[in-house]
Amino acid sequence: MTDADSDRISCLPDLIINQILSHLSIKEAVRTSVLSSMWRNKWSTQLDLVFDRRCVSGATSQDPSVIENKFLRIVDHVLLLHSGPINKFEVSDSGCDLIGVNSMADIDRWIRHLIGRSIKELVLDIWFEQRYKIPWCLFSCQSLCRLNLYCCWLKPPTTFEGFRNLKSLELERVTVAQDAFEHLISSSPLLEKLILTDFHGFTHINIHAPNLKYIQITGKFEDISFDNTSQLATVYFDLKFYSENNQSRLHGCSSNLLKFLDHLPHIKRLLIITYFLKYLAAGDVPVELPRPCIDLRSLCLFINFNDLKQISVALCLLKSSPKLRKFGMFVPLEEQTSLLTPASYCWEELFSEPDTPLLVRHLAIEDISGTKSELDFIRFLLLYSPVLEKLIVKPIVNVKPKLMIELIRFRRASAQAEVIYRVNDSS
Repeated sequence: MTDADSDRISCLPDLIINQILSHLSIKEAVRTSVLSSMWRNKWSTQLDLVFDRRCVSGATSQDPSVIENKFLRIVDHVLLLHSGPINKFEVSDSGCDLIGVNSMADIDRWIRHLIGRSIKELVLDIWFEQRYKIPWCLFSCQSLCRLNLYCCWLKPPTTFEGFRNLKSLELERVTVAQDAFEHLISSSPLLEKLILTDFHGFTHINIHAPNLKYIQITGKFEDISFDNTSQLATVYFDLKFYSENNQSRLHGCSSNLLKFLDHLPHIKRLLIITYFLKYLAAGDVPVELPRPCIDLRSLCLFINFNDLKQISVALCLLKSSPKLRKFGMFVPLEEQTSLLTPASYCWEELFSEPDTPLLVRHLAIEDISGTKSELDFIRFLLLYSPVLEKLIVKPIVNVKPKLMIELIRFRRASAQAEVIYRVNDSS
């Protein structure tokens, strides 16, 4: 056996070595230096640097101050010895107390160092009671393509002209003024993905993003408007609270539903959670949209069957989406008690034109309790969906078995329609 045969690990191509190192934590990657001389400095050229609890041994059993000091030294040491470009830098605390409030100056120093290395992806998953203020120098980093910030305070300088290469922005528990947020979005022309979660500093969301394709917003807000968002395809909204008082403020539009969809001509997937359907129901709900959602393929709604206007929004969307293939429906758990005495509707009258078929192919209905209004709606969907292939029903816990019997008895416009009854895992 030759020396080359006995040391095959040293003969691996750089591409393979880099691929192996990319699947290791920073701590494990550094340890590969002992494998052979060929591996000694390979870790120091890794493009992606992720620092999390795996960097510190015994992170759950040691004193928090000891853990923090170890973690800071590791990050400093890696940045000092690293050579070459850095594509991604991520610090993920995730409740492990790796970084305390006293470490904010260290994060500032890391950011200044990374800007000089033309960082492309920055993820600061840090959880402080006090918001970490992003240093102004970050707003001059035009190499950024992806920015994820948690528990931070954004206050860009007046000279900030946007991130010209930014494609993905995720902000969670971030405080930012409304004008600063709007400027950040509108001055990032390549932005494709935007995620906002539990944000602070503004309640009216105005989005101007010509290249935006995906948006997900979760939190408390009063109003939202889109402008120049014709590329937006996937929309996910989870409104945590909506006051009836807001319904009197429609901001120059007779219908929140019409205003919401006016600048979303090519929407393909729409997911509406908790109170956002109630927001869309404010004002006059049309029977049919003046401009149909010709590209909408997937629709999922949390719907209260005691609210006729929410039902009208759902029917309007169903009728105005000729290419809809998947429709999911959830009954919010907090509405279950009110459904004990449900209202009764004539769905054919609400639909206005019952002879118009629904072209949906897949239906999924979860958390139903078997009330008359729920069953009537399911019966209506089955009766006017001639190309339906599958209906999946997931009831809440302790629903009587007769619900399944009633579902099977419903007439179906599609001879191919399969009704699948799934019991909750928690039942």
